Amino acid sequence: MKARMIAIDGPAASGKSTLAKNLASALGYLFFDTGVMYRAVTLAALKSDTPVEDEVAVTAIANVLDLDVQPPRTDDGRQCDVLMDGEDVTWEIRSPAVDENVSQVSMYPGVREAMTRRQREIGLRGAVVMVGRDIGTVVLPEADLKIYLDASVEARANRRYEESLGRGNSVNVDVILEGMRERDRLDSTRKLAPLRPADDAVILDSTKLSIDDVFKRALALAEDVRQQGEA
Repeated sequence: MKARMIAIDGPAASGKSTLAKNLASALGYLFFDTGVMYRAVTLAALKSDTPVEDEVAVTAIANVLDLDVQPPRTDDGRQCDVLMDGEDVTWEIRSPAVDENVSQVSMYPGVREAMTRRQREIGLRGAVVMVGRDIGTVVLPEADLKIYLDASVEARANRRYEESLGRGNSVNVDVILEGMRERDRLDSTRKLAPLRPADDAVILDSTKLSIDDVFKRALALAEDVRQQGEA
């Protein structure tokens, strides 16, 4: 039985977005990275000079923000087009400023409620690969395949460092590592929808696996979801 709703969760830079994109392409499913929604809300707050510590104001932004996620129309390495009030902000939401503040924004109950509503509307249509940090536990617990993709924090920091260099940014790997450790701490200890594997998730550690190895394992699970309990 082929999985119709696939949830992929995991910490930053574990490779979950790449896996989800590859799976969606192979299966002909919609690729939906839910994290871009929280990044867009964060960017909107920063652009409007709204302090990210102001929960009420940030939540108000989340409730009225016009967000859309579409297949990529530009061949520049992006995995999707992120439109905020009609403006393409695909790369803006990956800025260091957004990186530093998105965990704070994503902890707000009102923001998560607004984003979760939109995510569920898409996910329940089926034929979708959704990726984030609480898809299998909160957003789409109905998913018939749940994967939690993990990797050591050092491996993940190095991946993010290489990505930044590839985009021409001058970055320090130690700064990225420290920031990622703090991001992990915030994501895993927040009271609302903390980062954790769903009880019935398949846990894959990508630290020493190639992208292709992870993809082949996940694709086998997706094409015959009955293997999930045996993995």
